[in-house]
Amino acid sequence: MSRVNRATAAQSLSVSLTVGAYGVAFGAASVAAGFTLWQSCLLSLLTFTGASQFAVVGVLGAGGSPISGIATATLLGVRNTLYGLRMAPVLNVKGLRRIFAAHLTIDESTGVALSQEKVGLREMRQGFWLTGFGVFIFWNIFTLAGALGAQAMGDPAAWGLDAAVPAAFLGLLWPRLINKSDRFLAVAACALALAMTPYFLPGVPIISTAFLAVFFGLRARVWK
Repeated sequence: MSRVNRATAAQSLSVSLTVGAYGVAFGAASVAAGFTLWQSCLLSLLTFTGASQFAVVGVLGAGGSPISGIATATLLGVRNTLYGLRMAPVLNVKGLRRIFAAHLTIDESTGVALSQEKVGLREMRQGFWLTGFGVFIFWNIFTLAGALGAQAMGDPAAWGLDAAVPAAFLGLLWPRLINKSDRFLAVAACALALAMTPYFLPGVPIISTAFLAVFFGLRARVWK
């Protein structure tokens, strides 16, 4: 077994604990949206991609149909497929390990792995697996804690937990707005969703903003 690079392990642990602790917000938001404790925990265990999980509970909590919730979550999860294409030659796994690798291919595991590129291929693989498993463990622990805490509070609406979903989405989005085009897209998506909300079923405005993002991406490629 290869020796673990200390710097890689330290970065993986830092990211894992920070991101995993955010599972508290998801657990509370899920219960506030009407999901049971076990449904909340299963979403984290089986779906394990924060943005998609928040999308599901947000759409269903607002009265949207399961199809709308699943469609929105799927659109948000498409990026993980692109991560998989990038990480496949790095990890070079086969058999059962491919299933685990696919489940752990998220923003953080991919980001830490790619940040180790200058150090070496071994460190890239270590960064991926350490971060992937770390986030998975902490995310599920804190999801349970958040769900239990929300249940202990009683009526979620009385504590304002119904605002947890939009607040969580904002927390996920804000650090990613790193340039003018990103910020313009965010404002345009917000305006489109607000304009559509009074006239369409819950979930449809969110799905529409995903198509808006695709349009902006294609337009940027044409202008290059």
